[in-house]
Amino acid sequence: MSLSIIILAAGKGTRMKSATTKVMHKLAGRPLLEHVIDTAQLLSPQTLGAVCGNGVEQVLPLLESKAISSVMQHEQHGTGHAVMQALPIFEHDEQVLVLYGDVPLTKLETLSSLINCGDEQSLRILTTKLDNPTGYGRIVRNDIGDVICITEQKDADEKTLAIQEVNSGIMVLPVKWLTESLDKLSNNNAQGEYYLTDMVALAVKDGLAINTVCCQDNAEVAGVNTRQQLAELERHFQKLQANKLMINGVSLADPARIDIRGTLKTGSDITIDVNVIFEGNVTLADNVEIGANCIIKDATIGKGTVILANSMIDLSLVGDNVNIGPFARLRPGTVLANNAKIGNFVETKNANIGAGSKVNHLSYIGDTDMGKNVNIGAGTITCNYDGANKHRTTIGDNVFIGSDSQLIAPITVADGATIGAGTTLRKNAAADALTLTKSVQKTVQSWKRPIKK
Repeated sequence: MSLSIIILAAGKGTRMKSATTKVMHKLAGRPLLEHVIDTAQLLSPQTLGAVCGNGVEQVLPLLESKAISSVMQHEQHGTGHAVMQALPIFEHDEQVLVLYGDVPLTKLETLSSLINCGDEQSLRILTTKLDNPTGYGRIVRNDIGDVICITEQKDADEKTLAIQEVNSGIMVLPVKWLTESLDKLSNNNAQGEYYLTDMVALAVKDGLAINTVCCQDNAEVAGVNTRQQLAELERHFQKLQANKLMINGVSLADPARIDIRGTLKTGSDITIDVNVIFEGNVTLADNVEIGANCIIKDATIGKGTVILANSMIDLSLVGDNVNIGPFARLRPGTVLANNAKIGNFVETKNANIGAGSKVNHLSYIGDTDMGKNVNIGAGTITCNYDGANKHRTTIGDNVFIGSDSQLIAPITVADGATIGAGTTLRKNAAADALTLTKSVQKTVQSWKRPIKK
């Protein structure tokens, strides 16, 4: 059975009160629409397209990056009207799955169940049951339980309003019948719109089989119309991620205070304190410990590594048994070998730090290749930028650099060198020798401290 998928993404989202069109608001660091696209692509459809309208200039770059076809709905006259615009995308396939760009958390397994609950000539509807179904179209069934229609809230009588099973809007329709029946839709309703849900009554009239899958997790079919709803779905999503982590052997100080905005792969016996944010693709090996308030983005962390509170790691590769922080910042291109140490208020960038080397306090190490067992004193700076170009610093094995030193690149510090405290190094330093810049210390006895006037 060939399957096409259409994502309806033309709404403005007035209640969001934002210049950003609704489907481009972010959940877990990605646009709502991207969540829907990524799940849809896992179904391997023959064709995949989106109906655009408001904010199309914001939506099109995402669609293009995902190789998704698009059609315009210049005026929004309802979901049925939106599907009419999309006919050229799916008219040659056997069945079409209709999704919504503001319903981001529908699971692949749920959609697969929906597709497979009937054959390609049946109409299939994803439903759910709500304690408070206000605002949703009700699933109306006859005495033997067959679906006979979907009635929207504004068109429902008192008896219909009492129904708790509601339409998610997500459905699978046979394409041949749909293309022949779309022009039968009427906008004679309270909203003056063409409802895709009215296809159900038409299907009943035409004798099509109508099958339903009732989704147990309401969040899977929850749409986003307000910032409050977006925040609720964010917390729901993060709770699901936290539960997965704990099932896989991760200890969380507070499962309600972790954010995963990408992909997080974990080993066992990992400990994560509160308010830690993971972005992009992150891998944590066994026995990693992460302190509070850390941000880790696109990084690989080796086993036994300890990251203390308030540290930031971005596009970096960290070896085994490394100590980082607190208040450390590893910028893109940092590579820490096993047993290295990056201490408090240290910043690194595009730097290779060798095994067992230590940068303990208040230092900046950028564009540097550092050997093993190096000790960098507090306040040391690699001066890598000349105002136009970046230059590299090379530090050999077993080097000791005294506090408050400046290494002005391009420069090489040979194996075993010692750099005296307060040195401004402008030339290469020799191996196994002491190099320093000497200044004369003097005392001015008659000097008087200024007094505030």
